[in-house]
Amino acid sequence: MPLGTLSFETLASRLAQGRLGLRTGPFTFRIASKEAVVAENLRLLYAHHPVTDNPPFADFHVAVVRPSSLRRWLRPQVDFRLDGYAPFLSLPAPQAFALLEWGMNWCIANHAHQYLLLHAAVLARGDDAVLLPAPPGAGKSTLCAYLAHRGWRLLSDELALIDPASGRVFGLARPVNLKNAAIDVIRDSLPEAVLNTPVPDTKKGTVAHLAPPAGAVAEVDRPARLRWIVTPRYRADGELYTERIPRPEALAMLIDNAFNYDVLGTTAFTALADLVSHAPALDLCYARLDEAGEWFQALKA
Repeated sequence: MPLGTLSFETLASRLAQGRLGLRTGPFTFRIASKEAVVAENLRLLYAHHPVTDNPPFADFHVAVVRPSSLRRWLRPQVDFRLDGYAPFLSLPAPQAFALLEWGMNWCIANHAHQYLLLHAAVLARGDDAVLLPAPPGAGKSTLCAYLAHRGWRLLSDELALIDPASGRVFGLARPVNLKNAAIDVIRDSLPEAVLNTPVPDTKKGTVAHLAPPAGAVAEVDRPARLRWIVTPRYRADGELYTERIPRPEALAMLIDNAFNYDVLGTTAFTALADLVSHAPALDLCYARLDEAGEWFQALKA
């Protein structure tokens, strides 16, 4: 059943007991937490995702919990744990949901080696997908959020899951992570979008999350074929322009963006070399989301 059909009380109870199974794309997370902010944000941002009570199997058993120390009362903090292991430092309790999101990314990036994992956004139009690798601050997530509400199907904001054998890319349809000025940009550009309350003073500044459109969640099991590689770069007051990226440079860029290139080795190299051989790579500089959106609409497979 969709998570949004649960009452807040039922959701909070399942989380407190560690019984909530949340499916996002090919993965099921079993989540435990007594933090109200976790329940509130899951209900807001994962309303359309399927959940189960006390699932017999989960890919990842995770928890967001208070550490066992006096600081849990004086300056409340929380830990993210996978099977009891805490890979990160404790964070202030108001950042509990953001920590859960970062932790879920970490779980996939460090364990799902059946896929070639790239740090990139992925959106699809029909069965044709565009890969958006970009460094922090380039405007990738802002553009991803905009396109996801303007005719493109959101597969992922942070993690591209590529099947090395077939070259198909699979989706997660999880919330889009927005930071700092991008939060107000998206609020102004997409009044219909669902965002949670921004959390200030995180390690990434002020962060907020945008809920994936219901249609993207409904089609999360529909893979796509990567047809284009676009590196977006936001430049204030600049003209929109594109430049072709030579294949050797595109290949090197994708290798740099791969989480598990060293794990997959030759398999990863072959998959990426095949990708750049048929998918053109373009550098896109933009200043206005609407102009960038029109440019993406004009892409031909």
